[in-house]
Amino acid sequence: MNPTIFQAMILGLLQGATEFIPVSSSAHLIIAPWLFGWTDPALTSLPFDIALHIGTLLAVLVYFWSDFVRLIRAWFASVRDRSIGPDPDRRLAWFIVVGTIPGAIFGFLLESKIEALFHKPGVPIQPAAMIIMAGIIAALGVLLLLADRLTAHRWDLRHMTWRQALLVGLAQALAVFPGVSRSGSTITAGLGLGLKREDAARFSFLLSAPIIAGVGFKGLLEIYSGMKTGGIAHADVVLFPVGVITAAVAGYLCIRVLLRYLQSHPVDLFVYYRIALAVLIVVVALVR
Repeated sequence: MNPTIFQAMILGLLQGATEFIPVSSSAHLIIAPWLFGWTDPALTSLPFDIALHIGTLLAVLVYFWSDFVRLIRAWFASVRDRSIGPDPDRRLAWFIVVGTIPGAIFGFLLESKIEALFHKPGVPIQPAAMIIMAGIIAALGVLLLLADRLTAHRWDLRHMTWRQALLVGLAQALAVFPGVSRSGSTITAGLGLGLKREDAARFSFLLSAPIIAGVGFKGLLEIYSGMKTGGIAHADVVLFPVGVITAAVAGYLCIRVLLRYLQSHPVDLFVYYRIALAVLIVVVALVR
C-alpha cells in the first residue's frame, strides 16, 4: 500500500475516533504528522483536514438521521406557524440554531489565523505553538473533570433552556483553537449547566452538524479551486475519499459507543487521556 494513503487512513481513523470523544480531533490531526514526521503537505493541509471533517459530518448525519428529519420538520413548522411553543422538537431545533451562531462568527474571524499557525504546507510547526496547544488540552481536561464532578446532572434535553443552549454554543465557539475540542467544550458546558451526561453528548453531536457542514462546504470549494489552479495536485485528490470514508466509519462507531458509555460512566477516562497527551506533547517539543 502507498505509505501516504496508509497515513491518510490513520488520520481518518483518528479524526473519526476523536471528533466526538472529548479529546480534540484537530489536535490529533496536528500531533500525528508532527510526532511521526509525516511530511507530505497534502496530509497537513487545511483542505485535507476539512475533508476528514466531512467524514465525521456523514457519521453524525447517518446516526441521527431520524432526529434531524424530525427537527427540520419541526423548525419549518415553527416558521410557518410563527410559534415555537412548548413542542420539544421545535425548541430543540431552535436551540441548535442559536447555539450555532457563536461558532460561525468565531470561525469566520479566526480561521485564517489558526491556519497560519498549524496548516502551512511544508512549514514545520513551532515547538512553542505545540506547547501552547498542550496547555489548552490539559486545561480543558481539568474543566471537564470539574464540570462532571461538581454539578448535579439532572436535566435532559426536554428541559433545556435558551440560556443553556446559548452558553453551550459559546463553548463550541472556543473549538476554533486546536486542543479545545468541539465535543469537549460543548460536553463540558452541558455538564456544567446540569445536563445528564448522555444528553450533554447528544446535544453536542447535534450542534456540531451545522458548523461542520458549513466548514465542509467551504472546504469543497477550496479543494475545487485548488485543483483548477494547480494548488492541489491531482495525485493527492485520492487521499480525500480515503480520509472521508475512514473518518465516517470510525465516527459512526464512536458516537454509538460513547453515548452508551456515558449512560453509566463518568468522564474521568477522557480527562486522564488529555493530561497524558499534553505531557507527551511538551516532552517531545522540548526534546526535539
